[in-house]
Amino acid sequence: MTAQPDHQADRPGSTPPPMRTLAELRAALGVWGFPGDLTEFEKELNTLDLDDLTRIRSLIQEFRHRVMLRCDPQAMAAVMRSTEDVAFELGQRMAEGNAR
Repeated sequence: MTAQPDHQADRPGSTPPPMRTLAELRAALGVWGFPGDLTEFEKELNTLDLDDLTRIRSLIQEFRHRVMLRCDPQAMAAVMRSTEDVAFELGQRMAEGNAR
């Protein structure tokens, strides 16, 4: 028995492409990235030494993560929370911890 494809993931606009190549990552940053991500990625990539594969890999993973974050509704809801809301929740949790 073979696994059935995830047709929901195949719909355009629902999820980013796999981003297995630099071209796919650039395309995803242009469509799903935060404003300025593609420009920032290119700028940072142009400053790297091509022999520093560890740093290049780290940069690629960082920007892939940004695209995935932007496509995650729960993550975006957390990012969009106001400072006051977060401070209030933190205060409540600290008060609960002190009450124990």
